[in-house]
Amino acid sequence: MERTYTLYVPSSYVENKSYPLIIILHGGGGTGEGMIKLTNNGFNTLAEKEGFIIAYPDGIENHWNDGRGLTQYRAHRENIDDVGFISDLIDHLDKALNIDGTRVYATGISNGGMMAQRLACEMTDKIAAIGVISSAMSENLSLACSPTRPISVLIIAGTDDPLIPYEGGEIGFGDQERGTVLSILQTVGFWVSNNDCSSTPVMRWEKDTDPRDGTKVRREIYSECEDGTEVIVYVVEGGGHTWSGGMQYLPIRIIGRTSKDIDANMILWDFFKSRVIHRSIGMVVL
Repeated sequence: MERTYTLYVPSSYVENKSYPLIIILHGGGGTGEGMIKLTNNGFNTLAEKEGFIIAYPDGIENHWNDGRGLTQYRAHRENIDDVGFISDLIDHLDKALNIDGTRVYATGISNGGMMAQRLACEMTDKIAAIGVISSAMSENLSLACSPTRPISVLIIAGTDDPLIPYEGGEIGFGDQERGTVLSILQTVGFWVSNNDCSSTPVMRWEKDTDPRDGTKVRREIYSECEDGTEVIVYVVEGGGHTWSGGMQYLPIRIIGRTSKDIDANMILWDFFKSRVIHRSIGMVVL
């Protein structure tokens, strides 16, 4: 099966230096190229400044097989091996470019965020950390997920998300059934338990830099985790099914509000850049 992706390599790239790789996964119905627009070209700009490589892969018929076991999408119905695709993509890029295999990260929105979590469940030998935007863990995946090691996880979620409900339950959008998800609190709890973190987070409110956007952001850090991992959550009060700091890709009445108080691109990179797989003893260090 032929698979496609969009690649960004910074202009400073040289062959004798290894570079981090970020895999950015689109939401259901989206494309890899569309993610560049959704993030306001923010990740490409960061890659140029900070020196990392980005791959924006495309799901089969615009969807990822994230483990929900649906029937209406080909990726689910035919049980497309998207974990294998991402694994092969990493290997392919490692041969074509000088990739630092200990610094490969995955992030995504919605269906892409669920897929990033599936990678964390099944591919912890290649993924150093994940970021989950406007997404929760599906109930099906939570029953099957068994990571081989602790893995750092960042979650950004809106309390008023009309598609992936903050409190969990049926995924909303039209009349079709799209599976059920854990609540954001349960999703966080899964990763906190997997990493054996302290159950009491350190909390703070982010600065409300744009009072007109109708959102406020609370950060929660779960630390004291095994192997130096962390679970960090940004709760966007009043936020919708959106990429914070990105474009309002559909009207508020359909997807909710986009917070302008934080920049998800910068938050993700700051979270990723210090996470490394220490292959000799199977741990992640900061």
